[in-house]
Amino acid sequence: MESLKEKIKKRIIEYKKDKKEKIEELDKEFSNFYEFRNKLIEEDILSEEELLLILSQEYKIPYLDLDKYRIPKENRNFLPQEIAFRYKVLPISKIGEILTLATANPLDIVALDDLKLSLSFEKIDFVLAEEKKIFKALNHLYTSENIPQFSSSEGISLETSQEVDLETLVKESRLPPIVRIVDLIIYEGLRRRASDIHIEPAEKNLGVRYRIDGVLHQFLNLPKKNQNAIIARLKVMSSLNITEFRLPQDGRFKVKFEGKEIDFRVSSLPTQFGEKIVLRVLDKESLSYGLKNLGFSETPLRLFEKALSAPFGIILVTGPTGSGKSTTLYSIITQLNKPDKNIITIEDPVEYQLEGVTQIQVNPEIGLTFASSLKSVLRQSPDIIMVGEIRDRETADIAIKASLTGEFIFSTLHTNNSVGAITRLVDMGIEPFLVASSLVATTAQRLVRKLCSQCKIEYQVPKSLQEKFGILLDTQRLFRAQGCKHCHQTGYYGRTALLEVLLIDEKIREMIIKRASEDEIVKYAREFKEFSSLREDGLKKCKEAITSLEEVLRVA
Repeated sequence: MESLKEKIKKRIIEYKKDKKEKIEELDKEFSNFYEFRNKLIEEDILSEEELLLILSQEYKIPYLDLDKYRIPKENRNFLPQEIAFRYKVLPISKIGEILTLATANPLDIVALDDLKLSLSFEKIDFVLAEEKKIFKALNHLYTSENIPQFSSSEGISLETSQEVDLETLVKESRLPPIVRIVDLIIYEGLRRRASDIHIEPAEKNLGVRYRIDGVLHQFLNLPKKNQNAIIARLKVMSSLNITEFRLPQDGRFKVKFEGKEIDFRVSSLPTQFGEKIVLRVLDKESLSYGLKNLGFSETPLRLFEKALSAPFGIILVTGPTGSGKSTTLYSIITQLNKPDKNIITIEDPVEYQLEGVTQIQVNPEIGLTFASSLKSVLRQSPDIIMVGEIRDRETADIAIKASLTGEFIFSTLHTNNSVGAITRLVDMGIEPFLVASSLVATTAQRLVRKLCSQCKIEYQVPKSLQEKFGILLDTQRLFRAQGCKHCHQTGYYGRTALLEVLLIDEKIREMIIKRASEDEIVKYAREFKEFSSLREDGLKKCKEAITSLEEVLRVA
């Protein structure tokens, strides 16, 4: 049976007989119709308008020139903004329960069917329109009145390190369409609960992706011609040097959103196709309730809080990048932050700015490292010290010796589990008796996505799956992700933490000094210290219908 792509290819060849060889060549190179279509336009074989007219004749779908058609503002009420931008469709009209949408890609049957299922209209009709015109109309329809306007810092460094038309760049960055699209990117990121916003230059466009619940999702592809102005706008807001393109830069800015003050940490990185900007969203309110707000299970949380009652020593939080270690440390500091405590943090970088806490940003270029900062901090009569990360022997040695003289120190390590932190310190060259004397507790954590409460479904776990992963469940009925409007078809909404806590007692100290194996320490901790692993904590959350088995196996 002839494919849709084959039928359209024949029509294009009829229309452009002189380009037949090139069309055939591209057809072999690009199996996906959308890529094939884009390459035809890019190679100037035919315009997007010409292609849409061919599609219109073949499938009897009307073509609409959006430049000659005014879209009423009330049309945005027919279609949620996130659906409009995700599927690149524009609400044209609604008559009764029949909605008409403009699309540039009528052959994406799966996406259009998904769109019909997502909306509650009796019927959805389509018309054809050029993608760039759809995008322009969407910006006008959704971003003029209902998007908050964020104020920016006016500080611009004018030290020119590369030849650039600074005046033109600044003017372009302040044009209303550029301001609106930047505000849209930020507003949508906050509305969708993104933890990071990635603005990524590519060869032909500028992509925007959101990290939601730990997973990146595509949001927009913007025209390449607007790239410099959009990036300049973000750099102006962050007080970065807009004329420096060759070196990475870091900055920050604040916005008001739904009555809350949200901090953004901004990082720029030179790439092959321009500067990539990543905005890290920092919401202080997520720290205001201490550890209890992080979703830890009852037993590990109780062990953790018992460790926090120690008068001095070291507590280590371990896990890979993105496992929530920094959030846990900040939550501890917030919980312990009292007027009678002198709390000092050493960080790279300073993420959340905490009132009443002295925070130091390390700068290795001028010799301000974790180790050198820690030496100076000890002269400031601290009660509690947070070291962002123990990266080397010198920092570990200073921290351990400081804890033995009465300081309470919190830090992070990159290890796979809580017991591995002991081995890591010894491998760094720290004497086992010092490790044993200073450690109060070591913890490990991971973040898992929570099942969407509105669409999770119950299912029976096959015994073969349990045997494959060595899982022993006292129930075979768990819940898994499905997908709905509420969770944007992902099946997950929000994240929670898995936690394992190893409390160090006299017996474990003896085992550390004798260089006992990790398995021996775990065996003792299971029997006498209520120790449970990350996977066991995850399975408990599966049984409570908080997360899915797939999520737990993914991270633990």
